[in-house]
Amino acid sequence: MLEDRDLKSIQMARNLVQKAKKAQKKLVEYSQAEIDNLVAELAKAAAAEAKPLAELAVEETGMGIVEDKIEKNLLASTKLWDYIKDMKTVGVVRDDKEKKITEIASPMGVIAALVPSTNPTSTTIYKSLISLKAANSIVFSPHPSAQKCIQKSVEVLNKKLVELGAPEGLINCIDIVSLEGTSELMSHEDVSLILATGGSAMVKAAYSSGTPALGVGPGNVPVFIERSADLEKAVQRIMQSKTFDNGTICASEQSVVVESCIKDEVVELFKKENAYFLDADESKKVEKTIQLAHGGLNPAIVGKSAKKIAELAGIKVPNNCRVLISETDGVGQAHPFSREKLAPLLGFYTVDDWEEGCEMSIDILNYGGLGHSLGIHSKNEEVIRAFSLKKPTSRMLVNTPTALGATGKTTNLAPSFTLGCGSKGGNATSDNITPLNLFDRRRIAYGVRDVETSTPQTQTATSNSTLKDSGEEELDIIIDKILEKLSQK
Repeated sequence: MLEDRDLKSIQMARNLVQKAKKAQKKLVEYSQAEIDNLVAELAKAAAAEAKPLAELAVEETGMGIVEDKIEKNLLASTKLWDYIKDMKTVGVVRDDKEKKITEIASPMGVIAALVPSTNPTSTTIYKSLISLKAANSIVFSPHPSAQKCIQKSVEVLNKKLVELGAPEGLINCIDIVSLEGTSELMSHEDVSLILATGGSAMVKAAYSSGTPALGVGPGNVPVFIERSADLEKAVQRIMQSKTFDNGTICASEQSVVVESCIKDEVVELFKKENAYFLDADESKKVEKTIQLAHGGLNPAIVGKSAKKIAELAGIKVPNNCRVLISETDGVGQAHPFSREKLAPLLGFYTVDDWEEGCEMSIDILNYGGLGHSLGIHSKNEEVIRAFSLKKPTSRMLVNTPTALGATGKTTNLAPSFTLGCGSKGGNATSDNITPLNLFDRRRIAYGVRDVETSTPQTQTATSNSTLKDSGEEELDIIIDKILEKLSQK
């Protein structure tokens, strides 16, 4: 039986969708220049509040690091705007005179957005900007443990929209959060698309809602250090990535795979960067802290520091410890360090050569990381190419921190907090989602060839009408059999 809070949440979802629908109908009248001015000002407003929003996110969720969340907020505002500002998203977006094909942008309408607790403010800013850039409105369903900072992010953006005289209701947020309200939002007939960023269960719910969805898969990212790599830089980049916001970005490295001929040097370099290698007993204690009895990830470790996780596990580590590393050789539920951890924890694998490293990386990806991302540190272009051709991933990051490279901070990939994992990850796209994913294209095509007229041939033997009647009868029999079987289930 639904409680009063659930009913209120459902009604709020309905009301906000209607509000967003009315606002979007006004927004579609804007020119490209007007849309761009709106989004540019929103990016500035978000950037100006990057620090207080980051502080609020850490305070509310207990996850991450303020300085790094500031960087995330700036990536989702300033850097994102710089990347999308010249995108054509209104009216004619492509006009091929030679082929006589014109493409016109057709906004999707109202977008429903799910926001995770790991990247709450940055994801809210990012999804708002890309939605409005494509002339859509948006309704957020916040994660319960990050509700205040998500709502505050929406308030910051709406304040600027009011100043600009924009239609009321372009950016909305449910403030009575419940699963029923979120379900109503996702399945509402006036919602055109769901941008689903969050846990696997919520993403699956989005895909099952009946509404088109762009979701993401989990990121169990392996990184391979090949013998030709600049080992010192490779280790520094991995540590920078894994400690960034305490590992809350799903594209951060989860396991390191190293060739045996360079293992000792790599281990010493990690120790130099204040990584702590766990012994067998310590590893078992941390494994019990990583994974719950039923096999799920322990939420208590997500976004926490290495020192804090060590305390939870009941082990002592140096005060300057930045990452906990466990040497392992197995992959799967019996080996918790082989899974996605979203914390400064790394599994450490040793292989004989790059071919074995390739297979080990695939094994790790197959355990909850299909379609997401892979890292490699190497100067050998042949090895890099071999890796790129064989891996079931949507992005491969070369000689760069994977958390920062996949999201576009240290690469020229699109700045994004929704990283598609393609068909291998059960997603509709393998893109870093941008405004270009958020509008339909109406194609105007002119005739360029006439169809040659052929001379009708005299029919002989069995007439077409007889064949048609026979075929239809056979089809009717097949359909009747199928319907009969379905009715028995």
